[in-house]
Amino acid sequence: MEYELERKKLIDSLVRRGYISKPEIIKAMMKVPRHLFVPKEIEPYAYHDCPQQIGCGQTISAPHMVGIMVEKLDLAPGQKVLEVGGGSGYHAAVVAQIVGLKGHVYSVEFVKELTKIGKENIKKCGLGEIVTMINGDGSLGLPEYAPYDRIYVTCASPDLPAPLIEQLKDKGKLLIPSGGRHYQTLVYLEKKGKKIVKKDYGGCVFVPLRGEYGFKLY
Repeated sequence: MEYELERKKLIDSLVRRGYISKPEIIKAMMKVPRHLFVPKEIEPYAYHDCPQQIGCGQTISAPHMVGIMVEKLDLAPGQKVLEVGGGSGYHAAVVAQIVGLKGHVYSVEFVKELTKIGKENIKKCGLGEIVTMINGDGSLGLPEYAPYDRIYVTCASPDLPAPLIEQLKDKGKLLIPSGGRHYQTLVYLEKKGKKIVKKDYGGCVFVPLRGEYGFKLY
């Protein structure tokens, strides 16, 4: 199958370098054809471990960063997950492989054009029953389907949006890049009753979050 060997080489490299280790994540990333989630002209570079431009000033995260985030989220079959920053749909597709038909991924994308592209990509991969892509302000979360077992944000936030924390279930987990416009820290939160447990997982660089709790445009 076209690109299957390149995909296997990439996943093997991510395992070797310690970015991913859980069997279910390795299997999920092997199943998702990343080349379907990038523009046709850069398809041959889809399995390079770096971010790729997907149009509208947005990027698809480097595979190692997707792997890191999926590992840290501690995903399991049947979970309800909220993604903020759906992009072209790749990250949601990987998560969908893990939560399965008994789970669901709600993905909110700010850019209308990208939402349409993401929906088409998800459909092409046969994941339309598990992933719902919505155009809107993801910094506000998606209260109509809350609470969520897991929430993750694929764009940089200047702070920790209160609506996202509110929409977590008890014992729910949130992963978000937080900090400045050009450099952030990957922040993990776990909700335990009225208490929030927080950890930092090191530096990262994401495109800015847009919306009410995001960065203001120049």
